[in-house]
Amino acid sequence: MTQPIRPQRGLDSIHPYVPGKPIDEVKREFGLDDVIKMASNENPIGVSPKALDAMRDTLSQLNHYPDGASYEFRSTLAAHFDVDRAQVAVGNGADDLILELSMAFLDEGDEVVVSRSSFPMYDIYAAAMRAQMIKTPLTPQLGIDLDAMADAVTDRTRLIYVCNPNNPTGTIVGASDVDRFVNRIPEHVIVVMDEAYVEMVDSDDFPDSLAYVRDGRPNVVVLRTFSKVYGLAGIRIGYGFAHADLVTTLFKIKPPFNVNVLAQAAGIAALDDGDFVARSVDANRKGRQFLYEGLAQLGLDVAPSHTNFILVRFGPRAAAVQQALLERGVIVRPCGGYDLPEHLRISIGTAAENARFLHELEAVLGTR
Repeated sequence: MTQPIRPQRGLDSIHPYVPGKPIDEVKREFGLDDVIKMASNENPIGVSPKALDAMRDTLSQLNHYPDGASYEFRSTLAAHFDVDRAQVAVGNGADDLILELSMAFLDEGDEVVVSRSSFPMYDIYAAAMRAQMIKTPLTPQLGIDLDAMADAVTDRTRLIYVCNPNNPTGTIVGASDVDRFVNRIPEHVIVVMDEAYVEMVDSDDFPDSLAYVRDGRPNVVVLRTFSKVYGLAGIRIGYGFAHADLVTTLFKIKPPFNVNVLAQAAGIAALDDGDFVARSVDANRKGRQFLYEGLAQLGLDVAPSHTNFILVRFGPRAAAVQQALLERGVIVRPCGGYDLPEHLRISIGTAAENARFLHELEAVLGTR
């Protein structure tokens, strides 16, 4: 009798990550011509023009493999952020680096500490390595509870992920709290500060996590991305900073050409596009305030956001509201996968998209 093919048992507990529905899929499903997507935290004003020009100039080089060490790209990142090139890692999106961290530092039975509601890829990659997830609750204000995370550390803990600002809540933890937290964590535990939305933060209290790397802290990793403020989600570029020894370990298991030719060129050029970053941040701030005011008028509970999205509590009707908006051509993000089933996450769109969302939401809620 033949035996069935079985995946390794680490996959048994994994629920695959489900991204926001594509616009074309919603058009087909509901027979719609005009659909807007406010679910995936994409940059509504487009792509860095300098990055676009750099990619066009690189198209003729696509017959060659990319530089596997991303030397020029990592050198540019190092100069831009005042660190050594040996402290820079790059990947096919920041989630590529999360996978590399999991593969490099997790053995079966190790523990990973995360917040109860945060980026699901932490869970998926840890489970694939047969590590145990230790989840701590949010604070009543929907913030990450750093004290609870530190209290959860044991001799078996290997990684702690602090998503700051947090996805999907949009909340932040401040500099003094982060400093106290980092100093509580033993050196055998790697603290991963996931700062995908750092450029959108409106707070003087946000920590300078890179200072830990510059000071030579051996167990702090800072992750960032070009997907959000630079508008490069489709090309997939993530980067991180850490002690040189830790980066060397990641190089042992990274795919040989994980950052392609176009992505390396785009990343280098985008770092020099301060005008586009400023326009993106300004548009996001205005759009966020517009949605704050509109949602408040509807009597909805909104978490304070430092990102390009807003978490809104709808209570038990959240799933019905999400479905009704979908049928009206507005894609928003359900948060059941983040263990927040009574909430929806709304990305900041263009001015027209933000206005349409509020208009459709009023209709769904029966307030107009």
